[in-house]
Amino acid sequence: MNNDTRIVITGIGLSAPNGNNLQEFRENLLAGKSGIGKIDAHYMGEVIAGACDFDASMYQTKKELRRGTRAGSFAIYCTHEAFADAELDIDSLDKSRIGVYLGITEHGNVQTEKEIYNISQFNYDVDLWSHHHSPRSVANEPAGEVTMNMEITGPHYTLGGACAAGNIGLIHGVQMLRLGEVDLALAGGVSEVIHAFGIFASFKNERALASHPDPEKASRPFDRDRNGVVASEGGCVCVLEKLSDALARGAKIYCEIVGYAINSDAFDYVLPNPQRQAECIDLALKKAGISAGDIDIINTHATATPEGDKVECQAIREIFNGNSNAYVNNTKSYIGHTMGAAGALELVGNLPSFEDHIVHQTINVDNLDPDCALKNLVINKPVKVDKVDYILNNSFGMVGINSVLIVKRFMQ
Repeated sequence: MNNDTRIVITGIGLSAPNGNNLQEFRENLLAGKSGIGKIDAHYMGEVIAGACDFDASMYQTKKELRRGTRAGSFAIYCTHEAFADAELDIDSLDKSRIGVYLGITEHGNVQTEKEIYNISQFNYDVDLWSHHHSPRSVANEPAGEVTMNMEITGPHYTLGGACAAGNIGLIHGVQMLRLGEVDLALAGGVSEVIHAFGIFASFKNERALASHPDPEKASRPFDRDRNGVVASEGGCVCVLEKLSDALARGAKIYCEIVGYAINSDAFDYVLPNPQRQAECIDLALKKAGISAGDIDIINTHATATPEGDKVECQAIREIFNGNSNAYVNNTKSYIGHTMGAAGALELVGNLPSFEDHIVHQTINVDNLDPDCALKNLVINKPVKVDKVDYILNNSFGMVGINSVLIVKRFMQ
C-alpha cells in the first residue's frame, strides 16, 4: 500500500468508567483499578454497572444538553478530546470533507423508556411527552449531535453493530478514507445503555446479569465462577487520517490499522459460534497479510458469560495454538461491557503497549476456568514483553455479528 491508502490513528478521545482520557485509562488498567459500582435503574432499583464521570458541559451549552442525549454527549466529548489530542484545528479544515462514523448497540430505547417512566408518574398523560423525543431517538442522533456541535457538514451516521460496533465504526472510517469519500474520519463507538432498564431486565431474565457482593469483582471473564455481564456506558472516538496527510503535518501516530474483518454467525440470536469467530479472526489476519505468529497481543471480547467466554477461547485456540506466542488479555474485567463503545475503548487501552511493552492484565480471575486457560493469558498482574508490533482486537455481538481489527506499531 502507498501512503494514501495506509490509515493511521492520530488522536484519541474517550470516557470509560475508570478514566476520561487515555493516560488515566491506561494507568488504571496497569494498576488493576476497576470502574464498576452501583447505580439506581428505573423499575430495577440498585444494579451493578459501569458509569462514567465526565464533564459534558465542557463542550455543550445548557440548551444542547437539554435537547440532546447521553450518547450524544459521549460522542461530542470524545470527539473534541480526540481533536485536541491530534493537535488539529477544526476551523482550519474543510468541514465538508470530515466524516463521523460511530458504532452503537442501540439508540432510542433509553429515550423512550425515560418518557414512559416520566408520564407514568402523572397517570400516563401523553400531553407531557417531550416534543424532543423524535430527534433524540433516531438512529443517527449521536453522530448528528457531533456535526451540529462542531459544524461538520460531511457525512455522519451510526452503525448498528451490537457489541461489535466499536470496531465496526473504526473499520468504516478506514474504508471511507480509502475510497476518498472523506479526508478525515472521526470513528469509534458510544453507549448509553445503563440508562435503559430493559438492558438489565433482559440480561437478568436470561440469567446473564452479573452479580457479586463486591461490585468491583462482578465482571470476571475467564473465572470459573463468572455469572454474567456488567452493563456499562462509555465512548471512544479516534481521529483517522491517511498516512500521507499525517506525515505532512508531523502528526503523532498511535498505530496503523492494517487488517479487519466482519462476518456473521447465521446461527442464533444470542449464542455465539466458535467456527464463525475463528473465520473472522483468520480473515482479518489474511487482510493484514500476516500470520497468527505475528500477533503480540490479543484483546478478547469475553464478557464473563459462561458460554461466551468458552466459545471465544475455542476460536482463539483454533487459530493461534501452536502458531503464536501472543499474550491474551481482557479489558471488560475493569470497565464491564460498554457495548457499542467496547471495541474502540478496548483497542485504545492496549495501544500504549507499542511504546511501553507492557500487557495489561485481566483482573478478578481467582479460579481460572480450565476451558478458558489460554496460552499466555495475562491475569491479575501486568506482563513486560520484549516487543509489541501487532495487536488484535476481538468484538462480537448479538444476532451473530463478529468484528476483528488488527493494528500495527507505526513504522515508515
